[in-house]
Order: sequence, then C-alpha cells, then structure tokens
Amino acid sequence: MSAKPSVLFVCVHNAGRSQMAAGWLRHLAGGTVEVRSAGSAPADRLNPVVVEAMREVGIDITASTPRRLDHATAEASDVLVTMGCGDACPVFPGKRYLDWQLDDPAGRDLAAVRPIRDAIRARVEQLLIELSAGTARPGTDAGHASNH
Repeated sequence: MSAKPSVLFVCVHNAGRSQMAAGWLRHLAGGTVEVRSAGSAPADRLNPVVVEAMREVGIDITASTPRRLDHATAEASDVLVTMGCGDACPVFPGKRYLDWQLDDPAGRDLAAVRPIRDAIRARVEQLLIELSAGTARPGTDAGHASNH
C-alpha cells in the first residue's frame, strides 16, 4: 500500500453526491489523498445545481465528468465510500467500505442541495481525520464501516 491513501466515492450517476464528496476531499486534503469518483450508471454531465452549490463554498468541480465504476479503479482504492447505489455497487475483497446515507440531489433546487453538501463536508472531514490517523484503511483496528 502506498503512503498516500486513496478514496473512491461511488453513487449511481456520479453527477452529484460522489462529485461533491470528491470535491470536498480534494479541497480539504491538500494533495495528501488520492481522490476518485465513479458511478454505477453515470449521467451525461454533472448536476448543475450541485456545481453551483460547490461554487458557493469556493470549490470548482466543473472540470469533473461522470465516469463508470470499473474494477481497476476500485481495486486501486483503499477506501470505497458508497452513496445510495445499493446492490449496484460491487464489493471488492480487502477494501474498507463506508455507506453514507444521503439524500440524492437530483431534481432538487439549490436550497435543498445545500444541506446535502454540508452533510457531505462533515463526513469527508471525519474521513480525513481517520485517514490522517491511519485508521481508515483495511486491516486496521478502526477499519470498520460506519453509517452516519
């Protein structure tokens, strides 16, 4: 395992929750974590309301594009965080999994997306603490999945 932990955020369309989580982790980790995101059934583009919600907090995710979850990306990640993809999210042995129960921002207005964005930030901050302490990787005592 490399010295730099890697996190993969997965949701269905890779256009909202997983993109916000990836944006937060890139922003807060300052290059200390390799950040990936993917979807089980990716959309054609990012949710524009999600892009605006992140812009409000100074994070530009416009360069991100939804991508399909593939075996190689999952295998190369230390921690997989799933967000509402249920059985569509495959399981890879030896990986740490977190399942974050979050509302889907699809079809919601900016006022409804802001609390989702802020909940994701809080979870990303906690994950970053765990990664910094070395407890968020498989094979560690605190490497259990948690629901928030």
